[in-house]
Amino acid sequence: MARIYISLGTNIDPVEHMQSGLIDLYEQFGQLTLSRMFESEAVGFNGTNFLNMVAAADTEMSIADVVATFKRIEKQNGRIRGEKKFSPRSLDIDLLLYDNEVCQFPIELPRGEILYNAFVLWPLAEVAPSLQHPKNTKTYQSLWEEYDKTSQNIWPVEFDFPAILTR
Repeated sequence: MARIYISLGTNIDPVEHMQSGLIDLYEQFGQLTLSRMFESEAVGFNGTNFLNMVAAADTEMSIADVVATFKRIEKQNGRIRGEKKFSPRSLDIDLLLYDNEVCQFPIELPRGEILYNAFVLWPLAEVAPSLQHPKNTKTYQSLWEEYDKTSQNIWPVEFDFPAILTR
């Protein structure tokens, strides 16, 4: 059984897509551990604000199967493949960590943006504060404490999580 950490983000019908994506993740992986919901300004392009969060789950799926599951959920929620890297998203689901795996294939793990995007690091530090980054061995809480919080605007927001999820 592997512990996975998942980043979710959306800025197109964000409440609808975030709720739907969380329900889909729950149906695939069962019990989820959830961060608070955060709102952040778009990074890399001018666009509407995003909702972002991190969820953790346990799975027996391989890394490739987890990623394929995320792509299927994104597609069910209106994600169009081939979009520009920095553009609005109906739902973006990324695998941040798969246990302590370090690899480049089938995807890069740990995901590089953990260290430079506040909308990933802050919610990850909430869900797994004492977990250590597999490459630099610092805890996610200490990485968040060291992070330059003036570099990106992010703040917690109230969110009506789907009733089937327990926090």
